[in-house]
Amino acid sequence: MLTEAEIRQLTLDPEDWASLRVLGHRMLDDMLDHLATLRGQPAWQPVPPEVEAALNQPLPTTPEPAERVYEEFLSNVLPYTSGNRHPRAWGWVRGNGTPLAMLADMLASGINAHLGGGQQAPTLVEEQVLQWLKEMMGMPAESSGILTSGGTMANLLGLAVARHARAGFDLREEGLQGAHPTLLVYGSTETHMWARKSMEFLGLGNRALRQIPVDSDSRIDLAALRSQIKADRAEGFRPIAVLGNAGTVNTGAIDDLPGLAAICREEDIWFHVDGAFGALLRLSPRYAPLVAGMELADSLAFDMHKWMYLPFDIGCVLIRDREVHTAAFATPASYLEETDRGMLAGGMVFSDRGIELTRSFKALKVWMSLKTHGIETYAGLIEQNMEQAAHLAKLVENDAEMQLLAPVSMNIVCFRYRPQTGLPVEPERLNQLNRELVLRLQESGKFIVSGTVLDDTYAIRVANTNHRSRMEDFDALAKEVMVLGRRLLNDPSSWSSPA
Repeated sequence: MLTEAEIRQLTLDPEDWASLRVLGHRMLDDMLDHLATLRGQPAWQPVPPEVEAALNQPLPTTPEPAERVYEEFLSNVLPYTSGNRHPRAWGWVRGNGTPLAMLADMLASGINAHLGGGQQAPTLVEEQVLQWLKEMMGMPAESSGILTSGGTMANLLGLAVARHARAGFDLREEGLQGAHPTLLVYGSTETHMWARKSMEFLGLGNRALRQIPVDSDSRIDLAALRSQIKADRAEGFRPIAVLGNAGTVNTGAIDDLPGLAAICREEDIWFHVDGAFGALLRLSPRYAPLVAGMELADSLAFDMHKWMYLPFDIGCVLIRDREVHTAAFATPASYLEETDRGMLAGGMVFSDRGIELTRSFKALKVWMSLKTHGIETYAGLIEQNMEQAAHLAKLVENDAEMQLLAPVSMNIVCFRYRPQTGLPVEPERLNQLNRELVLRLQESGKFIVSGTVLDDTYAIRVANTNHRSRMEDFDALAKEVMVLGRRLLNDPSSWSSPA
């Protein structure tokens, strides 16, 4: 006869569902209370030494009550995050998340669907979302696409398809180790770092990434691009792709996309557009002309955890040629054989469009959010962000102690504090002052901004993809820059020692 221990059935389901239900309701109430009161909380605060020490724990070997673990979350995790959900968070290019999408993620985790494909409703939901996104971006209905973790992965997949389509040989079979011409990719000097990482990852190498100079508006120089392509062909190299920017990360500049598309057609080169956040300008009838020509791309990458404000992570790449997209990634396996019936009916369609087999049901938060809020709401929020950026730019231009450092073509404002009286400040010292200003603004808990360098000049950088911001928040930022700037000017010894 078996002992009780031998017949015991282990599981991770709770023994007491009622107690977990109570805890779950408390978690939901706490998070909704947290989101509802963000404006009264610090935008960001550093992790105290005692919290850092408390989070440095040995590997758990025995259970402890979930309630106690949750209390640790409340005290040691929730208060000390990157803060991008705050109404005054404009650092880098980060969205805020929404309460509804948070709930959608909870539902998706509850379903725990495997989104490689197969005969299931979540597959249909993702295909529906992709159809909507193609329509939103002006891409053909028959084109292909896949949801990704973010812009870097979306761009990487787009470039991988370009490499497959334009290599001129069977790259999947031969790899890059044969005696073939060097494959080249072109992008402006303002292209995001994803390009360099992707060139390395794809085995093309950084020397094969031709960085083309930009004009005074930070847009790629078309004449220089044509000249470089011609010179490279004369050297026996093989140009395969041009990367266009629908919103550069530094300043939000938008390349001449129709011009790039024309060059790519003439040269038989793949045209990829990085629209990480700028692509979503297409939702606004007022601002859609800024990204005209984007719909001509062979591949288009963009995020929805930026200017659709969804929780991390959610990106997308759309590929004009469905067959080429699948040919770049599809890998048959007997254990995933497509059938006409059963659970694998229809095949592993998403596995055939990327490098991941195991994928989460990230489409649910897009599907629920688009249906609940509607495109017009998102268009209005994007227009609101654009108007707020223009308002901040005017505040900067109208104050003698601040200087706008780049044209404001989208939602990014790059500026600096530039004192007019008192201690003369040399260029490098002025850069140091503004670096200190960025740190002080962050450490104040009032604002989250980031910094960048434009032509050797350090800039305070505000990238507004925030659905919670109000005009008065930008008034407050401009005022705080002046107050902190003057304070630092009077105490230069503290510039390298953030308070």
